[in-house]
Amino acid sequence: MRLAVHIESAERELRSLQGWLRSDPDVRRSAVVELRGAAPRPGEMGTAFDVLELVTGNGWSAASFVMAVVAWRQSRPQRPRVEIRRAGTVIVLTDCSEEEIERATRALEAAQADGAPE
Repeated sequence: MRLAVHIESAERELRSLQGWLRSDPDVRRSAVVELRGAAPRPGEMGTAFDVLELVTGNGWSAASFVMAVVAWRQSRPQRPRVEIRRAGTVIVLTDCSEEEIERATRALEAAQADGAPE
């Protein structure tokens, strides 16, 4: 399964989240976490990263991933809005309430079970 994580703030926040996820044993064991950039617009060099991509394996846990993202977000001084995309599913974390965490976990588990194309 392939997930894309977008943060409105900046590349620095994506790099921070990448490091956080790579240090989480559950995520590290079951996913490859890489920064990706969009194709550059005319006149741009194209060096900025705008999305964090996760490629997950069989042992991946949606709940562990969501909780790792929530923990990272809560460690940030400005707590950025986090958008997670999987095929046609878009999950947005803004307040990280129990309801939002549960909804995000269920949506990712459903997307995983569905096996929708990437």
